[in-house]
Amino acid sequence: MLFFQNEIKLKSYPRGFHLITNEVLSAIPEIKTIKIGQLQVFIKHTSASLTINENVDYTVRTDFESHFNMMVPENASYYEHTYEGSDDMPAHIKASLLGASVQIPITNGKPNLGIWQGVYLCEHRDFGGSRSLVITVFGK
Repeated sequence: MLFFQNEIKLKSYPRGFHLITNEVLSAIPEIKTIKIGQLQVFIKHTSASLTINENVDYTVRTDFESHFNMMVPENASYYEHTYEGSDDMPAHIKASLLGASVQIPITNGKPNLGIWQGVYLCEHRDFGGSRSLVITVFGK
């Protein structure tokens, strides 16, 4: 069994949903040595998240942002955690809904994603800054 791990810092992305599949794969070239295994990507933040979805049509990403903003609005009167800005508490909720990690099977040195799938960074803050990811591959 082989294990490889790398931590990377992404550039700062604006609020929204962003394809980061290429950045993830570039950071862990050892994936090519895994015939069968798993790729895990973990984000070390509480106001951004990761998910897997459509990798071609950008309108899917803009629709995600629109829907999440309606589903989890800013300035809700019942929020108590407000001292970091009106986008902070909604960002925590959105991050919990989507999650902090994704797992992808590895087959013959490549992530075994569907043809239309990619890894998204879901930036839920207006000015979230750069984000740190821990990328782990393991298998044989």
